[in-house]
Amino acid sequence: MRDKVEQALAKVRPALQADGGDVELVNITEDGVVQVRLQGACKGCPMSQMTLKNGIERIVLKEVPEVQSVEAV
Repeated sequence: MRDKVEQALAKVRPALQADGGDVELVNITEDGVVQVRLQGACKGCPMSQMTLKNGIERIVLKEVPEVQSVEAV
């Protein structure tokens, strides 16, 4: 599952990098929660939660159905 999640994150990474940010996969829990760390400009951005839920989580859930949610750590 980790490879599938990494591939999904690779799809959103260019958009994040265009704004000076990035995302790093930290962990996938046994119950399907993907834990990521926002980096660069995304780290302190007030819109980071919206980016996380409407961007990153939406793509990951679409690409990897066994994932339950995505959260920042």
